[in-house]
Amino acid sequence: MRASVGDRLHFHGNTVGERDRTGEILEVRGPDGSPPFLVQFEDGHTTLVFPGPDAVVEPAGSKPVPGPA
Repeated sequence: MRASVGDRLHFHGNTVGERDRTGEILEVRGPDGSPPFLVQFEDGHTTLVFPGPDAVVEPAGSKPVPGPA
């Protein structure tokens, strides 16, 4: 997984009833754009993230992945 500052990190809910979460990548701390990423989520929470298989990088300027209706 590779990312740049300004990209969005989208986590798909992997449990019934769990909503998807999206945050903006503020810092890329790994070499060549690899994790860990410092991410700020919609609720203002900022944390260091090592994304798993339920995460997708959305390049800056792309259309957001639609969530459940």
